Amino acid sequence: MRVQWVDDPRRIDADSWNALLATQATPTPFIRHAYLAALHDSGSAVPGTGWAPRFLLLWDGAELAAACPLYVKAHSYGEYVFDWAWANAYAEHGLRYYPKALVAVPFTPVPGSRLLARDAATRAALVRALVDWCEAQGLSSLHVLYGDAADHAACEAAGLMQRQQVQFHWKNRHPAEARPFTSFDDFLASLSQDKRKKIRQERRKVAEAGVRFHWARGADIAPADWAFFYRCYERTYLEHGNAPYLTPAFFDAMARDMADAWVLFIAEREGAPIASSLIAVGADSAGAGGAMGADFRGFRRSYKDGAAPGRVGAAEAANEQHEAPATGAGTPPPAPPALAAAPAAPIAYGRYWGALERVDCLHFEACYYQPIDWCIRHGVARFEGGAQGEHKMARALMPVPTASHHWLAHPAFADAVGRFLAREAEGIDGYMEHLENRSPFRR
Repeated sequence: MRVQWVDDPRRIDADSWNALLATQATPTPFIRHAYLAALHDSGSAVPGTGWAPRFLLLWDGAELAAACPLYVKAHSYGEYVFDWAWANAYAEHGLRYYPKALVAVPFTPVPGSRLLARDAATRAALVRALVDWCEAQGLSSLHVLYGDAADHAACEAAGLMQRQQVQFHWKNRHPAEARPFTSFDDFLASLSQDKRKKIRQERRKVAEAGVRFHWARGADIAPADWAFFYRCYERTYLEHGNAPYLTPAFFDAMARDMADAWVLFIAEREGAPIASSLIAVGADSAGAGGAMGADFRGFRRSYKDGAAPGRVGAAEAANEQHEAPATGAGTPPPAPPALAAAPAAPIAYGRYWGALERVDCLHFEACYYQPIDWCIRHGVARFEGGAQGEHKMARALMPVPTASHHWLAHPAFADAVGRFLAREAEGIDGYMEHLENRSPFRR
């Protein structure tokens, strides 16, 4: 099998990459060739920002048998699996932690297929090639972030150390009746009285402030809408003292090359836009809308059962715009053809938001209630709310375990990190049980 390293995703044949992606268990829009190429072409994830691409491809003759996005990192920003303490420990001992190798989608903590391969054996070969290359390059470590169950199996078989985290996902499934929700009111009726009352109060505040929303998908997102969205997105980052990770050119590429993957919500008051949120939509190959979380739970429980981590070697068709009041009232529009004809259940991914004016509870409306309402109306199976934030549970985004895998070249540091991860896993397991006991649904 021929090994190829590529330092520019534009040098990879898009059809071969996307064909391999289509065969994976949990593809997402964020691993499409167009998405990764846009990160590079826009200057968002390039060596100058600390993301040097070294994509790995395994060829079996003319067939792309396995591939993954690999970046050599000069820092740990934009990853959402935090290893700053590890880097500090290296520095305290006079050792270099950077550069390190990262198999991930930059700035995108969305679980899904990372190690693309035609079968388990080829995926195992991909992991071996990754570790061998890191050793040959003298890199401190390899990190595989937010992979799916097949990725986790390959990494664990190779001895990489597992690290657990928690995300919060909303499922379009009535907890007592095992059916999709029929409306936002139907969803509210499934919640406990206090949570139902709180959400109604929050939505009422936004509506009484005179805010109304409209949404657009795909080609119906006008250039002016994209431009307004970026103003909001950039404003949010700057208010927190940071420049945004993604450039305007990245979103220009999304509008041009991947418009079908995006749904934009715009909040207006007195006819003027004041805020926006952007979600992505993709298909769940498993068709279950929740198989990924179940698989991750199995990995999480393995720690509770006493499994110890090891190490290797020595050491988210266009639609017409739809206007809805913030209360979620109105007649649901017909499902768009693109979603109705989809062979697998659609999945939505909350990604970005921003506001030019402050309105009480506007963030909750734009980032949770409007997307959830949209998901119910369009038969979306799951809405992933992104990394961290247990406040999302009050909006019925429930905890889902996720995992990453890590290889450290230095034997003593690998052993120390392994012990730390074992202790951390026990804490995550207890945290998950604590969260599960705080379910917002009616009992």
